[in-house]
Amino acid sequence: MTDRHMEAGGMRALVVHPALRTAAASLRSLEARLAEAQGLAEAIALDVVHADLRRIARPVPATLFGKGVVQEIADIVDMEEVGLVVVDGSLSPIQQRNLERAWKCKVIDRTALILEIFGRRARTREGTLQVELAHLTYQRSRLVRSWTHLERQRGGFGFLGGPGESQLEIDRRLIDERLTKLKRELETVRRRRALQRRARERVPFPVVALVGYTNAGKSTLFNRLTESKVVAEDMLFATLDPTMRAIDLPSGQKAILSDTVGFISDLPTHLVAAFRATLEEVTDAKVLLHVRDVSHPDHEAQKVDVTTVLETLGLGERLEDDTIEALNKIDLLDEQARVAMIAQAARVNQPSVAVSARTGEGIEALRTMLDERLIRHRLTREYRLDIRDGAALSWLYEYGEVIERCDDDTTITLKARLDPKDAERFEKRFAPVRVA
Repeated sequence: MTDRHMEAGGMRALVVHPALRTAAASLRSLEARLAEAQGLAEAIALDVVHADLRRIARPVPATLFGKGVVQEIADIVDMEEVGLVVVDGSLSPIQQRNLERAWKCKVIDRTALILEIFGRRARTREGTLQVELAHLTYQRSRLVRSWTHLERQRGGFGFLGGPGESQLEIDRRLIDERLTKLKRELETVRRRRALQRRARERVPFPVVALVGYTNAGKSTLFNRLTESKVVAEDMLFATLDPTMRAIDLPSGQKAILSDTVGFISDLPTHLVAAFRATLEEVTDAKVLLHVRDVSHPDHEAQKVDVTTVLETLGLGERLEDDTIEALNKIDLLDEQARVAMIAQAARVNQPSVAVSARTGEGIEALRTMLDERLIRHRLTREYRLDIRDGAALSWLYEYGEVIERCDDDTTITLKARLDPKDAERFEKRFAPVRVA
């Protein structure tokens, strides 16, 4: 077997982005789309020897591209000894089969490439289950009768007669059985996560969820805020499985920071569905910290992509009130652009801070903004406690923020900020005299 046909990383690959001339105008440039597709291929160690934009006036049902383009790419594949062609778009099973015949190499589309990346990045049991669920859902949609090896009949046991199941029907049934099993296992994961969230409510620190486009610097910012060492590389989807760490905020309150999988444009809907258990951490978060790579030329389009995914999770109504934007990577801007970005962050209606997760610039301002935003969710209560009730006093200092205190010979009167659930727990447990 030659190098061009090996399955491991390092395979020589060609990336082609099909630009439909009839497609609606996009915020993202074609060049940026091609660069992103190349980055996706390189994220699984493919050796991209050629990347190409091909404009399509009218998609060809059999091959997507016209005959001339198919032949031109075939010549490049042969000359560069390419073993894999990545089409940065959606291919029907028939188109994929015909292109593989024409180019004499393996062909995959954007969805298959993202699934491959996810499969290599998943480390936890939950992550591998989610990837397999998404992969099988994708695979099932590609079981078509145009594949002649799936049209053969398999005989039954002879009890009922008849032709028996076709190979296609057997494959579909096996996939359906595995999908059912995976969904049951992921439902177990979902219930376990719900139990973990309820356990956190008993030691109730609010959750701040990091969201953003892949490679926006979420993991680097996570490390900066939590002083931890989560994997953070200049690579699309460097991390996949969610990570959670506690952080201390300026007022003394603690929060849990959750680093989630990065989003990307044209993310397949079944991928979003498969990762819904993981993304439930986002839906339960008190604050969404949207990390944006403002050094990227298409950062506005990336913002739209992230917002779209969050809206599919049912967070549309919360985005305006509960989101803080971290305008990241300002260290990569020239001085004039950096100053302009800092000024923009200060004047926009959306709470935002210009930061550099790599150098630490703007991080303290971000901590302060997170603190202030979390305080908005808290209630201010005034209690009168018996001076001998040290347990109640200690509880308030541990779980709340005491902002005023007045002691006399027999009582302590204090004002504290508490999460609504904390206030309910405190009053139920200690039955204090509530002044206000």
